[in-house]
Amino acid sequence: MKPLNTLTKLVLLCALLPASLVAEETTEDKIARAKSAAPAHISNDATIIVDGEVVVEGSNGWTCLPDTMPGDKAPMCNDAVWMQMLGAVGSQADFTTDRIGISYMLQGEPEGSGVSNSTPYHANHIEAEDYVQTGPHLMIVVPKEMLEGITDDPSQGGPFVMWKDTPYAHIMIPVTDD
Repeated sequence: MKPLNTLTKLVLLCALLPASLVAEETTEDKIARAKSAAPAHISNDATIIVDGEVVVEGSNGWTCLPDTMPGDKAPMCNDAVWMQMLGAVGSQADFTTDRIGISYMLQGEPEGSGVSNSTPYHANHIEAEDYVQTGPHLMIVVPKEMLEGITDDPSQGGPFVMWKDTPYAHIMIPVTDD
């Protein structure tokens, strides 16, 4: 039998550790990650929702989440219009707006957690032909007629429309050169 290398020994050792010795993410860690999605002057007074529960009651109309989807660690902070749209996306309901809605994702998305640029319901986003992963960005939902003339091609550089032919069309605005 071949001796185990150091990496294999370390992996086995970690697997055998009692769960009580493995650091679990605390609610405070999740609150901090949620707040990191937006500038402090917004996130410090925002409502924070962790694992579907309000853990901080805010006062400014913004809502911050530590994850856009369970376990993805892509924090976002949304105004009321964006929260309405997220509810519609989640229930696959129709959505229209007569005003602007803003969402911050200043941490971007972790590697491998992007989405299809054409639909929020792709069966396997990473395998989508139009898969896009955006670094730090803002998202703006506007009345559909205001999207006219904005590209839906993320490779053009600058703002682009995501989910263009759905009720959830919105403008993605990268905020770094990544």
